[in-house]
Amino acid sequence: MEKNLLFEFTVNKPEKTVYISREFDAELPLVWDAFTTKELLDQWVAPKPWTARTKYMNFEVGGRRFYAMVSPEGMERWSIQEYTSITPKTNFKMYNTFADAEENKELPGSAWDYNFSEQNGTTTVSITIFNESLDRMEKMIEMGFEQGFKMTIDNLDNLLASLTKK
Repeated sequence: MEKNLLFEFTVNKPEKTVYISREFDAELPLVWDAFTTKELLDQWVAPKPWTARTKYMNFEVGGRRFYAMVSPEGMERWSIQEYTSITPKTNFKMYNTFADAEENKELPGSAWDYNFSEQNGTTTVSITIFNESLDRMEKMIEMGFEQGFKMTIDNLDNLLASLTKK
């Protein structure tokens, strides 16, 4: 039986913040791993037909993930995520910026705050994204951030379903 899973996506321009809440039909440890393990992230984090490729990832406070979203034609769009706080299985925070292939940041960036909770086998992930610039946030929204995010969540739902059936 399919559950009716919560998905909320709210843009608050005066606060330069995006609020996202999403439920997953999976237990918290698996959802946490899907957000914090490069092998799993690369399987779901890019909207199809794009793919994700992590060059390196050190999931620890002060660590970084350097990855690209790759188009079917091979165009790469690089990003750097710097982990600023980690409370295992409940919260992590990171600073995200676009970058070039040599890791030169394209500022301004955004601060992401992920919160995880579970109730009766359903895990809720709440994400707050504070953008340093309203202009940056508006460009992301215009580029289809909400639609792309929904597509990646569908990828994650499929991955979680395949992992829980094993």
